[in-house]
Amino acid sequence: MGSSETDRDTAAVRAGEELGWVHLESTLRNLLPLPPEQMIVEQFPGGHSNLTYCLRFGQLELVLRRPPFGPVAPTAHDMPREYRLLKAIHPHFDLAPRPLLLVEETGIIGAPFYLMERRRGLVIRHEIPPAIAGQPALYRRISESLVEALVRLHAIEIEKSGLIELGRPAGFVRRQVEGWTRRWERARTSEVLEMETLSTWLLATIPPDPSSPTLIHNDYKLDNVMLDPDDPTRILAILDWEMATVGDPLIDLGLLLCYWPEPGDFEITGSALARVTASPGWMTRAEIVEHYAACSGRQVQDIRWYHIFAIFKLAVVIQQIYHRYQSGQTSDSRFAGFELQVMALARLATRLTGEGEPA
Repeated sequence: MGSSETDRDTAAVRAGEELGWVHLESTLRNLLPLPPEQMIVEQFPGGHSNLTYCLRFGQLELVLRRPPFGPVAPTAHDMPREYRLLKAIHPHFDLAPRPLLLVEETGIIGAPFYLMERRRGLVIRHEIPPAIAGQPALYRRISESLVEALVRLHAIEIEKSGLIELGRPAGFVRRQVEGWTRRWERARTSEVLEMETLSTWLLATIPPDPSSPTLIHNDYKLDNVMLDPDDPTRILAILDWEMATVGDPLIDLGLLLCYWPEPGDFEITGSALARVTASPGWMTRAEIVEHYAACSGRQVQDIRWYHIFAIFKLAVVIQQIYHRYQSGQTSDSRFAGFELQVMALARLATRLTGEGEPA
């Protein structure tokens, strides 16, 4: 199948991540009214988890999402769930892309997958795009827009919309801590005492359930947000909804802080986090919390706990990827140094607890 390099946000499919293009195209033509042009396939290169491809049929572009190759953690990378989440959320929140087709049969490309609409815009990943480089005043406005979009998501009436059926808000945070601790235990490849300490600390200090649970994205960060190239302060889409549910909205805010480096952080965490928000102009983490509190009216006094929990989760995610790499389930050389990143994140989170690091 042909490929093209015409788009800034897509690239040639990575070696080893090709799919059965001929079978896929014939299947899609049987299921959807598609233009006659041959299917051209590219890959969205960002991310270390689910695989995302751009399928082009002439002027029509679709996005295909599938799980990573090899064994994955139980309940993770659930494409049917992500499709159904988008189908439920999109009518109430237009920043969630519209899903188009779910194929649960694994015989087509080796795993369940779904298609959704393609939205075009700027996604800021490891560096600031040239189109907006050198504009610190703009970065502050983008920061504000990111927080305000999160507030808007959390303002959706989950009872009235029926979205409360997407999860079980009572005890959500406790289940999260227990679940991520189990993931750590399954994926660890060496003893990291800080992770054991963190798990104990998190369970012992869980904040109470919020009086008003909300819809939460559960992976809200800068590189999961698409900006309008003509007005980068305007958000066109929020991506990667696979972990969305209903629960404590501060889970989203804590994760945003985790992925929001400030000057000096990079030396602590290695390359687990991009340097982008450490450059001049972006809000500080404290300013993000303040803006969220002002816009939402929510109490945020426990936000340090949520920030620490997000770092713990990130360490587990990176460890899961490293475990797949070490066991030969993936040969992607990007993952070779992930064990060191896990240790750096564990030390950072331990330091933030104020409990000190284990001897």
